[in-house]
Amino acid sequence: MSALVETMFYTGREKPWHGLGISVESAPTSKDAIVAAGLDWTVEKKPIYDAAGNQINNYFANTRDKDNSVLGVVSGRYEIVQNEEAFAFTDSLVEEGLVYESAGSLRDGKTIWLLGQMPKTKILDDDLGNFICFTNTFDGSGAVQCCCTPIRIVCNNTLNLALRTAKRKWSTRHIGDIQSKLRQAQVTLGLVQEYTEELQKEAEKLAATKMSDAEIEAMLDILYPVEEDASELRRSNVIRLKDNFFKCLQAPDVKPYKGTAYATIMAATDYADHGEPIRKTQNFEANRWFNIMQGHPFVDAIYKQVAA
Repeated sequence: MSALVETMFYTGREKPWHGLGISVESAPTSKDAIVAAGLDWTVEKKPIYDAAGNQINNYFANTRDKDNSVLGVVSGRYEIVQNEEAFAFTDSLVEEGLVYESAGSLRDGKTIWLLGQMPKTKILDDDLGNFICFTNTFDGSGAVQCCCTPIRIVCNNTLNLALRTAKRKWSTRHIGDIQSKLRQAQVTLGLVQEYTEELQKEAEKLAATKMSDAEIEAMLDILYPVEEDASELRRSNVIRLKDNFFKCLQAPDVKPYKGTAYATIMAATDYADHGEPIRKTQNFEANRWFNIMQGHPFVDAIYKQVAA
């Protein structure tokens, strides 16, 4: 598997990331999803010793039980949130219509995720699948996080914008009693609903904002400047990026909005989701997915320009 993707499962027939992971019929609960994703392991804080055998105070190694691998070095204040604990409260969302789509381990277990789809909504004329992604880290780099990722069903492109009026990502705590899980689930649903409502308002605003091809090219020049002493490789890469971006503007689902800021955003999401990057690394497909879930920097940069 990819060096970034350690284990994962997905539902449905379409294979993500060129066939990485295993296909399952369904994962109705978070416990089932964790097993299918290969996340049925726990982490323990173990003491660290120096070369002389002396324990190093206030630092511990987060160690995975299934292979004794060290996922990160953390301070004594760090509290482990196990996989089962991190995703337990998502079972409360199943009753609200959540369906598990995929889950897995990234970076050799340092990061884990679970992706679920809420009931579909509509933005302008687009049918959207509202996805919630839950992530957790064991290397001390971050807390348990949730993010909302609307995906346009007709072309499987995200419409995940860094709105100024609603959160796209938030952190959540997980504790054992059922009432806390239910409260957290309701907060999560409320934030997803708030984001969707604000996205609808922003889409209407963008669709009413005119934007010419010349303005788009000027925007790309700002984002990807070519200095006078730039190499031929740099020049050709930027030309290729622009050409591919304008090709995305000709997509059938984008044409109804041609000449608007909304079409520019849809072209940006199409390019970010499906276009080849300027630098194509071995793990670019997995990196692309992670950026899409968290908010793709290219789409954010385009949105910042058109919404200015």
